[in-house]
Amino acid sequence: MFILLMAMAAGLAGEDSIEAFGLKWKVPMAKDWKIEGGTLELLVPRPSLAPRRPSQYALADTPDYTKVTIEAEMKAEPAAIRQRHNSLLLVYAWKGPNHFNYAHLSVDSAREAAVHNGIFHVLGGERVRISSQEGPGTLKDGVWHKVKLVYDGSTGRVDVWVDGQTSPSLRAVDMSLGAGKVGLGSFFDMGSFRNVKIVGER
Repeated sequence: MFILLMAMAAGLAGEDSIEAFGLKWKVPMAKDWKIEGGTLELLVPRPSLAPRRPSQYALADTPDYTKVTIEAEMKAEPAAIRQRHNSLLLVYAWKGPNHFNYAHLSVDSAREAAVHNGIFHVLGGERVRISSQEGPGTLKDGVWHKVKLVYDGSTGRVDVWVDGQTSPSLRAVDMSLGAGKVGLGSFFDMGSFRNVKIVGER
């Protein structure tokens, strides 16, 4: 079992590739994704591996950016919202499947669930929250939301806005990783992405 988990971890964000928004994206399994009419859909929610951290994301085939802005419209899968388990995420400062940061956007506020709606760090083990728990939940209603992430690896600062609104739970500073790749996906849910734009500096 341990060998199987290690093999799966080694293949994260690198087994298959898809094309969307003018870029190639590395994904664990291309069949889990659908591209139609300018929209990228994540169709298959897969449980995260142990140690607990996201694995179901698409990684953009770009240089490692020191500074990067990601803009996207994102929509959580409505059935998941009814179960209050929905979440989508943006990955940044990705060095490898065991070393990256991500912004988690969820129906829950961080006060409702400390592992939801915030900025998280993965450094070889379990994901760890690195942002405040102050702030509302996001992506609550199953419609499209405009999301913007701005990261500066020289200062470690990341800020995220949802429909132009931010909060302490969507801001953090982490100097551990610096430059890296970016991606999008979910922790263990379905969702859709469109109008994705990535602008970065090396």
